[in-house]
Amino acid sequence: MFCAMVKSVLTCLALAAGLAFSPLSPARAESPYASVITAEILPGWETARGTQMVGLRLKLAPEWKTYWRAPGDAGIPPRFEWSGSENLRSADLFWPRPEVIYQNGMRTIAYKHEVVLPIELTPQKPGAPITLNGVVELGVCLDICMPMELALHADLPAAPEPAPIRAALAQRPVPGYQAGVGDVICSATPLPDGLRLTTRITVPPLGGKEVAVVELADPSIWVAEAEVSRRGNELTAVTDLVPANAAPFALDRSGVRITLLSDSRAIDIQGCVGG
Repeated sequence: MFCAMVKSVLTCLALAAGLAFSPLSPARAESPYASVITAEILPGWETARGTQMVGLRLKLAPEWKTYWRAPGDAGIPPRFEWSGSENLRSADLFWPRPEVIYQNGMRTIAYKHEVVLPIELTPQKPGAPITLNGVVELGVCLDICMPMELALHADLPAAPEPAPIRAALAQRPVPGYQAGVGDVICSATPLPDGLRLTTRITVPPLGGKEVAVVELADPSIWVAEAEVSRRGNELTAVTDLVPANAAPFALDRSGVRITLLSDSRAIDIQGCVGG
């Protein structure tokens, strides 16, 4: 049904441990690093649109973590490549609510223990089988961090395992319009090396410590950890944006994405307006 293989591990880590890694060592091979994470494709169901829902299940060793799509300053963002697949036009990922983890004075956005990432596959030829061949580059961390490359394969459709995929879909952040979010107003102030973005969001308290994660449509622009404050039903998030050329730039407000996280809730906000 699936295969997962570790193709690369941080070279200096391997040398420090006195271990030699085969370029295609199985993820469940007998080494202290290959046992950190396993992966499998969970077959799901065909949707009314003719797409195929599947899930990527990642299981981590105790206390290890892997990262959300915006991992924070100390994390490694996951990357997905599906070009080796057959009859596949596109693959759209859905991200369950992650954890906010503080360790050694740094904040990361991550998953521990186990996570299922739902994936919606759109075939080139509706109704025909899909052969999924993918490569996932991700980071896993405990006291040390290792980049890994997992090779995935699945022939679809197959015997469905819908329950964990549906559970993961139910854990996605709630869209802002469903969560009682009102005005989302952002202003940009030029800095010598970029912009300072201040966003004011009308939203009831999420409960507990609130975190705002800001993403831009252009992934090459570095986004600092946002400072969050609240007054009544207005949450303010302030962050710095630094492009590759370290200069002020024109901000596309429609491409600003803000995820609000607390211990029990998550809200996904798409775009903001000037003010």
